Amino acid sequence: MKRSEVAAAQRRATDLLDAHGIMLTPEERANVEVAGFGLGNLERQGLELVTYINTDRYCAKELVLFPGQTCPEHLHPPVGGEPGKMETFRCRHGVVYLYVEGENDGTIQAEVPEGSEAYYTVFHEIELHPGQQYTIPPGTKHWFQAGENGAIVSEFSTTSRDEFDIFTDPNVQRMPAIVED
Repeated sequence: MKRSEVAAAQRRATDLLDAHGIMLTPEERANVEVAGFGLGNLERQGLELVTYINTDRYCAKELVLFPGQTCPEHLHPPVGGEPGKMETFRCRHGVVYLYVEGENDGTIQAEVPEGSEAYYTVFHEIELHPGQQYTIPPGTKHWFQAGENGAIVSEFSTTSRDEFDIFTDPNVQRMPAIVED
């Protein structure tokens, strides 16, 4: 991903947070993480994150998704004798379609990103609106997508070890390189 693309996504994410009354410090604004997952299409498969705190006991983040943007299917495995990350998603703005393991009724509201259909395997749908939340147990495959107006999700979890996440799509690079323009 090009540095200019990262900067544009950071501005867009902070604008969305500002518009919905979620204030960031100058340092947080400068450190918005843009996760393109190395898939070359940030608008469709990506995520913007602000990490407030991540210690050996707990983590708090804001997740920003642009309209229709999808965080690819993954799970948080056990690490160093600890169970995988348990996380609670609380919707702050927009609609989030969250998919986890379990029964589904045969239809979903999200659109699986074209060309990546083989890498999306769980379809039990949880639709989150502002004020609603859902807790994802450790080791549970999941993915999520913003509705047509984008979404902001507050994540509260046990320690985040993103570098150990297991993605269904072998093409995903959790920490891809950023290149100069």
